[in-house]
Amino acid sequence: MEEIAFLSAAEQARLVAAGELSAVELVETYLGRIERLDAPLRSYVTVCAEEALAEARDPRPGPLGGVPIPVKDLTATAGIRTTYSCRAFADHVPDVDAAVVRRLKAAGAIVLGKTNTPEFGSIPVTESDLNGACRNPWDLERTPGGSSGGAAAAVAAGLAPAAHGTDGGGSLRIPASCCGLVGLKPSRGRISPAPFVSLEGLSTSGVVARTVRDAALLLDAMAGPEPGDRFALPLPERRFAEQMDEPPGRLRIALTTEPPADLPVDPACHRVLEEAAVLLASLGHHVREARPAWRDPRLVSSFGAVWCVVPALYGVQDESLLTQINRDQLARARAQASPDFVAASRRLQLAAREIVAFWADVDVVVTPTLALPPVPIGWLEADEQARSMLGLPLTPFTAVANVTGQPALSVPLGRDGDLPIGIQLIGPPEGDALILRLARQLEEAQPWGDQRPDHS
Repeated sequence: MEEIAFLSAAEQARLVAAGELSAVELVETYLGRIERLDAPLRSYVTVCAEEALAEARDPRPGPLGGVPIPVKDLTATAGIRTTYSCRAFADHVPDVDAAVVRRLKAAGAIVLGKTNTPEFGSIPVTESDLNGACRNPWDLERTPGGSSGGAAAAVAAGLAPAAHGTDGGGSLRIPASCCGLVGLKPSRGRISPAPFVSLEGLSTSGVVARTVRDAALLLDAMAGPEPGDRFALPLPERRFAEQMDEPPGRLRIALTTEPPADLPVDPACHRVLEEAAVLLASLGHHVREARPAWRDPRLVSSFGAVWCVVPALYGVQDESLLTQINRDQLARARAQASPDFVAASRRLQLAAREIVAFWADVDVVVTPTLALPPVPIGWLEADEQARSMLGLPLTPFTAVANVTGQPALSVPLGRDGDLPIGIQLIGPPEGDALILRLARQLEEAQPWGDQRPDHS
């Protein structure tokens, strides 16, 4: 039964629908593995054992019928503790499901629990005062990365077949790279944030999975507008999962190791991108070195001026309950005049226009996902530059797609010793299907599905 934990979500749903596997067996398998393996990982902060088993006894039909899926602990779940990894919300239980959770349930998914995240998701490592440090199954001394680190650690360790997450500056792609997974940030407006709103459209729900097909399957389940959305894309004419066997065609691909911020890139990340270039060319794509017009220092400072507002949005009255890094961010936000915030937001929009224009001459831009291999637990606290820049030395390539709203995903194409290294595919506006098909082609050419960490 242990092997079913590593079956794809698509295969699990097929087996349940065919009566060859029960949803109860699936849930019990994952609950057992969580009990045995998750104590050192801390990938889950809440496990919904009784609720998941009750749902599994009479699962809803659908493309995810009977498949257990965890939800990131930044996302509201009715009747299930949602802490935002903040001590002020340690016992918070929402009375409403976010639209994305409602859609997952409607597709037949069973909510298995809530996954770990840093406080308010404001930093690119999953460490907090309330829920502790989440650890990477490939090396327990290292972070799974990103604010969706709990989701990625759970999937990599076989504690979930795939997982919901959110991405405001790379928080799905970062842990996907660190944990050897596929991490998809969809186009802005592809998945509704209802009944809430996304800060300037930077953040969106998405998915971490072991396979590209599973990423497409969950995207289909979560996608769709809700009334009143500020950013809204219509559903595609065909489901994304239906397009996974179609080749992407001969694409114009630009590769670059020059991030928007003037920061160094580790040789291992350089090497993996060079190897990816050879693979892409062998698949018939036209590959050249080029980068968008994103080397503008105002891009980083403007993003910081907007991002610092995050902890102010949660209405915490007792600031002593916040982590120090969010107290610092809150102080910065309060010291910033409202016209300065609006000016920073406008600068991001103007920069996005110039950056996106680059895709008139290319189909996909490929970069290292990260500038460093997975960093040690506590790196953000110990490294003064990293702390002052909110982890940017690790993540200079990811936030640009949140600024422009373009789809982006990370795929695990390399290694630094035993540690996974990912590459990032940034697609054209609304080009989710295109980058998913390209990622699927890479997956077929260089399979990664059988790679498992020791702690699994």
